[in-house]
Amino acid sequence: MRYFKLPDLGEGLQEAEIVEWHIKAGDTVAEDQVILSVETAKAIVDVPSPCAGKILTLFGDAGDQVHVGEPLLEYADAQDDDSGTVVGKVKTGSREVETEDFIIGSPEQNVSVQAGSRNSDRILATPLIKALAKRLDVDLTQVAGSGTHGLITADDVEKAAQVRDDFGTAHTLKGVRRVMAKNMARAHSEVVGVTLYDDVDIHAWKKGEDPTMRLVRAIGVACKEAPQLNAWFDGNNLSLRLIERVDLGIAVDTPDGLFVPVLRDISGRSVKDLRKGLDNLREAVKSRKIPPQEMSGATITLSNFGTIAGRYANPVIVPPTVAILGAGRMRDEVVAVDGKPLVHRMLPLSLTFDHRAASGGEAARFLAIVMRDLAQT
Repeated sequence: MRYFKLPDLGEGLQEAEIVEWHIKAGDTVAEDQVILSVETAKAIVDVPSPCAGKILTLFGDAGDQVHVGEPLLEYADAQDDDSGTVVGKVKTGSREVETEDFIIGSPEQNVSVQAGSRNSDRILATPLIKALAKRLDVDLTQVAGSGTHGLITADDVEKAAQVRDDFGTAHTLKGVRRVMAKNMARAHSEVVGVTLYDDVDIHAWKKGEDPTMRLVRAIGVACKEAPQLNAWFDGNNLSLRLIERVDLGIAVDTPDGLFVPVLRDISGRSVKDLRKGLDNLREAVKSRKIPPQEMSGATITLSNFGTIAGRYANPVIVPPTVAILGAGRMRDEVVAVDGKPLVHRMLPLSLTFDHRAASGGEAARFLAIVMRDLAQT
């Protein structure tokens, strides 16, 4: 497969308008045969074919604007493994300008493609590039333009096609996963996150203790005694809003992605009521019937990832909240008690906080209160 692209027409001209095609798809052309005429800001130029061959596809119609380097046509009888270049000459008055075309499969080709980096509602590509993308079955929303102001070029489309052929098709994130990706990107760009790690001895827990409810209770206690982390922070205005009521976002893992429903007013409800409320939220998430208002307004977050695997983590804070507590996988560990080695149950904790809104001391005191409460019976 070989493409002939609009060559450099000289005198700094970077685009031209197709005036007339002198051939059509299916024609066989000779080397240096005039295939089309284009109009630049200075003159009408006849463009010759750089090689002999059968024409498979023409890109663009009369009146279309073409930029230098964009494809004009595709030859049907070129080999897919051809790693050479197409060389042609364009006569512009008394000047001859050497041009060359890059072929898919060239060993020097850079196949780096930034998938998912474009806005599907605003694709910066000319009609010819869109035609090329359609021909190669390339989704332009998955292509990052390397041209001026992010304009997608022919090389970008060809590289994307090569990457797809080599590594498979990339799929645009949708629904929950798309929202999750945007939230994570926003958090990464806005939040100055710092994480504290520690282990709490939960040997004193009663048999059959509900770990999640113990964590919920401990967070409620810590928010009351060290309220700096139960807050919303506005990075644009550098303002902090301390919130009296604790509305706890709880991360729920599903096949569709991460949901964070909000358990309201955890400090003012009984454990039984909280457990019932959490079960209802999880069921609503799994059935995808949870109301939107139940997914917003959290003042602090809990990620109990240890129910699956993992000891420590760097939980991600989603603005405007200030903190998220992660609970890792519980384990038995040998600890020293009154100078004697004993096996106790340990719970690893990871507290990430936004250092713009809280100091290290405030975060450490919050974590200490959480640990104190969890260590009790």
